[in-house]
Amino acid sequence: MTLAVETKREFKVGTTGWSVDDLDDPKIERLWEQGRYEIVEGVLTEMPAAYHDSGRSTTRLATILQIWLDENDLKGGISTETDLVLNKRRIPRVDLMYLTKAQERRQRRLSRQRGKPGVRFGRIVVPPELVVESISLGHEAHDEEVKRAWYAQAGVKNYWLLHAFKRSLRCLVLEGNEYVEQTSGKGSAQIKPRAFPGLVIPLAKLWQ
Repeated sequence: MTLAVETKREFKVGTTGWSVDDLDDPKIERLWEQGRYEIVEGVLTEMPAAYHDSGRSTTRLATILQIWLDENDLKGGISTETDLVLNKRRIPRVDLMYLTKAQERRQRRLSRQRGKPGVRFGRIVVPPELVVESISLGHEAHDEEVKRAWYAQAGVKNYWLLHAFKRSLRCLVLEGNEYVEQTSGKGSAQIKPRAFPGLVIPLAKLWQ
């Protein structure tokens, strides 16, 4: 896709040299928000639209997580389709993320420093407690290899891989500089991530 804008740069998928600083240009940011874009090692990339299969499973997982947070009186917040700034030239759009109360407080403080009126959190720059990626058909390596390495390097403690088409969920935990699989399951199994004590995820509910 190529979109001409009144700016020094042409908003064109596949072009190089992009960074988070470019998104400070209101014209670039407007185009960015119109699609599903990521910056991958400085390359402007357009991600495919999500299938309903994966979208609804992600939403159901978010609901289960939110209920558990409320029952345990834990603050913080869950969001979907959110930009996460890992460094200037790595900006994935995360399918689902959870920030603790402390992480949200830090994010708000950093957002205020940017001075964007009316924006509480903005693009997330604080490593979240949890990132969940819903595997896209044909783009499995991007989630299972590229983003796995990115999130580990950024210090994201928990990375989950949700695969609606295989009806599976894998929960990875950061140990040192790499992720290890803490638990996983398929079909109607129940998942109990140790990072969230007491949380039980009945996978069958994700595929209903």
